[in-house]
Amino acid sequence: MAQLMHNLREREMVGWVLVLWLGMAVVAAAALGGQVRYDGRSIIVDGHRKLIFSGSIHYPRSTPHMWPSLISKAKQGGLHAIDTYVFWNLHEPQQGQYYFSGRRDIVRFMKEVHSQGLYVCLRIGPFIEAEWSYGGLPFWLHDVPGIVFRSDNEPFKIHMQNFTTKIVNMMKSEKLFASQGGPIILSQIENEYQNVEKGFGDKGPPYVRWAAEMAVGLKTGVPWVMCKQDDAPDPVINACNGLRCGETFVGPNSPNKPAIWTENWTHFYDVYGNITKVRAAEDIAYHVALFIAKMNGAYINYYMYHGGTNFGRNASAFSLTSYYDPAPLDEYGLIRQPKWGHLKELHEAIDRCSNTLLYGTKTNLSLGPWQQAYVYKGERNECAAFLVNANGANAAAVRFQNQTYNIPRKSISILPDCKTEAFNTAKVSSKESRRKMAAAVELASVEMWQELDEVVAVFDETSLRSNRLLEQMNTTKDTSDYLWYTASYEQSEESQSTKISVNSGGHVLRAFVNGEFIGSEHGTYRNQSLVLEKNVSLKRGMNNISLLSIMVGLPDSGAHMELRTSGLEKVRIGETDLSNHPWGYQVGLKGEKMQLYTEEGSRKAKWRKLSLASRLKWYKSKFDAPKGNDPVALNLASMGKGEAWINGESIGRYWISFLTPLATPSQIQFHIPRSFLKPRDNLLVLFEEEWGSPLGISVDTVSVTMA
Repeated sequence: MAQLMHNLREREMVGWVLVLWLGMAVVAAAALGGQVRYDGRSIIVDGHRKLIFSGSIHYPRSTPHMWPSLISKAKQGGLHAIDTYVFWNLHEPQQGQYYFSGRRDIVRFMKEVHSQGLYVCLRIGPFIEAEWSYGGLPFWLHDVPGIVFRSDNEPFKIHMQNFTTKIVNMMKSEKLFASQGGPIILSQIENEYQNVEKGFGDKGPPYVRWAAEMAVGLKTGVPWVMCKQDDAPDPVINACNGLRCGETFVGPNSPNKPAIWTENWTHFYDVYGNITKVRAAEDIAYHVALFIAKMNGAYINYYMYHGGTNFGRNASAFSLTSYYDPAPLDEYGLIRQPKWGHLKELHEAIDRCSNTLLYGTKTNLSLGPWQQAYVYKGERNECAAFLVNANGANAAAVRFQNQTYNIPRKSISILPDCKTEAFNTAKVSSKESRRKMAAAVELASVEMWQELDEVVAVFDETSLRSNRLLEQMNTTKDTSDYLWYTASYEQSEESQSTKISVNSGGHVLRAFVNGEFIGSEHGTYRNQSLVLEKNVSLKRGMNNISLLSIMVGLPDSGAHMELRTSGLEKVRIGETDLSNHPWGYQVGLKGEKMQLYTEEGSRKAKWRKLSLASRLKWYKSKFDAPKGNDPVALNLASMGKGEAWINGESIGRYWISFLTPLATPSQIQFHIPRSFLKPRDNLLVLFEEEWGSPLGISVDTVSVTMA
């Protein structure tokens, strides 16, 4: 009997331990989940006001293999949430055909964020801009009869609502909204619409109202936001995007809405030909602290916290393959100092007094002509202060509560207890990191390479014909960057010098006459159109005119994107206008159709030894993966312009020959995610448009050292 009682008590204790453990698990889940609402001070999760630091990490700009590390480093950096767009054109590239695997696996990404104890802001859009091709809209929308993008237009609204509803229902089915115990505490509908609203006239305001009503009607149990939309309809929260929202934001459009900053730009996105401008950690920290102090800011999202890579052809017009590399986590996922560490210290200082900031009463005190104190006091005499020196030229010594504080120029000192300075935005303690690229595999031998010519298209071999110059995007349907315009031109007598003139809407043009290259031109990000003028020799009789028009990404912004055009607009030979002449078209390259970048397509082709004799060439080689776990990059400094593939995966476009005003390429290193690699015999294929030499290519490992 004694043994029986002992066993019963033991089982009872185990039962209580199990109940306690389950209870703790429920509490842990509730810390992330629960009902989400808001008031004039903050987002409220499960009854508690939250001051949230968030960072943008876009799931398709990295890989599932990288996600856990990126999210972990974001959490270590003091973030409470991860922000991502939803990329419509990735998920529904053809109408009704959906893809959610690999880098597209948004549910897996959400669950990884949740597993690490962070919240999510899900920016569905579904127009996103984001320096992403066509602003994330799938190109098939262009062909919907009567459609006007982002307007009070029934065809667009039907498809926008269908996709938004699909994403919301997917999140609901996986119980990913915080109202279901998941991580999503905010969702966004539309994106920076106020920038283009006037372009839609009287069709703009009703579209805003419809989008808000449609989103709220999906009943997610979490608030919706609209960024850069000062008149966001209730109950949608209007949010700020920009560099200095503490100075530029008009504020919430209702006293019952919190101040939210959805995009605090940690950098300036880069385009080919521009000089990179790196935003200093001190400037970011200053404006975060000012937004919190002055605006009662309760949600700040860093755009980007990790930029990543525009794999394939996903970068928008003229945008680099590398995206927001100078963010706190660089393109490869490595910590970039001092930005990461300085912001981490800022977050720690704010977290120390967040309760006072969220529940206390604020007063403002003048400390000088450029100096001010924002003081928060709680019911139990808690006190937190921000001492601001807005003077960009000189430091200041200020008196606050009978103490003197020396504040550097253009900086803010944070006093979590109104006494001791815990952080100053201009005082950086984190040492600067430096990225090191080390060649692990050098592909410098002729024997390591094979080549194949891309055939110059001619009129007689084309099947698509028209008596006019066709617009490029509508012709290619975004299946390729390349469109051949071909014509047969009869010359009555041999000519040693005939002028050919071509006007194009962009972005790059390469011209051939009778199979011989005669010249090329390209536009720029600010002026994407171009004019090519060359004197050529024509033979008597029929001449083949072959013009390769190349796009470097689709547009991603502006009103009426459905009306945007590209490709050739006018062609003249001598005094003859060929614009309404019979033209033959070839969409894409022969090598693309053959899929030369895949193992199967590569095996079927008849490659030859390297000769480096002409333009428009395919190159292939094989290499073993570098040892270790360091990130890997492909050094293409010796190339011109084209695209690169590893084992059939495109690592993006390259354009080494487009130099900045400093006479340097915009980007020479291209990220190869480790998950793209096999231990041995990795297939590297490049399509090169110019005279680049593959003999200078190397496969590098990437590491970080401290300065």
